[in-house]
Amino acid sequence: MADAEDEIEDLLEAEDPGQASGERRLQASLDGALAGQRLDKALAVLFDELSRARLQALMAEGRVFRLDTAGKPQAVTNGSAKAQASDYLVVEPPPAPAIPEPEAIPLSVLYEDAHLIVVDKPAGMAAHPAPGCETGTLVNALLHHCGDSLSGVGGVARPGIVHRLDKETSGVMVAAKSDAAHRGLSALFSTHDIDRVYVALVRGAPHPSSGTIETRLGRSPHDRKKMAVLKSGGREAITHYKVERTFGGDTGKPLAARVSCRLETGRTHQIRVHMASKGSPCLGDPVYGAGAPAAPVKAVLVEAGFSRQALHAAVLGFVHPVTGETLRFETPLPPDMAAVQAGLERL
Repeated sequence: MADAEDEIEDLLEAEDPGQASGERRLQASLDGALAGQRLDKALAVLFDELSRARLQALMAEGRVFRLDTAGKPQAVTNGSAKAQASDYLVVEPPPAPAIPEPEAIPLSVLYEDAHLIVVDKPAGMAAHPAPGCETGTLVNALLHHCGDSLSGVGGVARPGIVHRLDKETSGVMVAAKSDAAHRGLSALFSTHDIDRVYVALVRGAPHPSSGTIETRLGRSPHDRKKMAVLKSGGREAITHYKVERTFGGDTGKPLAARVSCRLETGRTHQIRVHMASKGSPCLGDPVYGAGAPAAPVKAVLVEAGFSRQALHAAVLGFVHPVTGETLRFETPLPPDMAAVQAGLERL
């Protein structure tokens, strides 16, 4: 196998001289069930943590190999070719450090001083650059708005960022403008000394109408792009919820509900997974909203042109890490969610 490793290194160096360390290698056997399919499609099933588009790009870069019976690597570059039963190797390059550029993107600023800034993030804006979303993020906007005061705080790739909202979740976010604020805010989030309340519009209504959801959350063993409730492993996740209002249907079986969710912990996709675990996923959630809502609710979503998860970070409260002042910010539903709620109220 050492000879094969040397040949792979030679092939990679021919494509990308001086490749930095930190690359990732994935190897798996493609069996008869996938043989004969389009190669890129079959490999996307075989390496399910990589998208088909990502695999196509890696093939174009000469980073996907088929290993013959002697273990000799052959680069495969044609994604439309038929897959052969064989071992395949994918070599991912190390991620390039993102160096965000300032962008003149309007911000809804709720509070700002020399140490931190609080904004009402719109849906559709990612918190920071990531592969496939390198521009138009909150970081790009903050770099333009704050100028040099944000430079380097929290690292080059994610300056100022101490917590995230999903790209399609709207609401209140705080970012640090000084190292002292960054350290202090990070400590508050780490110890859960932050008041965070979200409003979710969900399918049906969770039962009972109020309570605490306490689970372990981690990557789904069936889909690495999703989070899931786990029996073991993962991290503790606690959400306190309360149904504020129900819509449609009889009193025993509403068609939808408005739910207030107070986070005790802040895990990735926590509210979305927890609401789905109660049988009441956020309306419009493309990842965790398995199953269609009732026809009247679906009609409301279509009329509003709503296609994101109906989740809004409505409240953020904390003690200013530098001045000691108690701060609390609350924002109303953005227009798209307000339109959905108005439609639900007519059911």
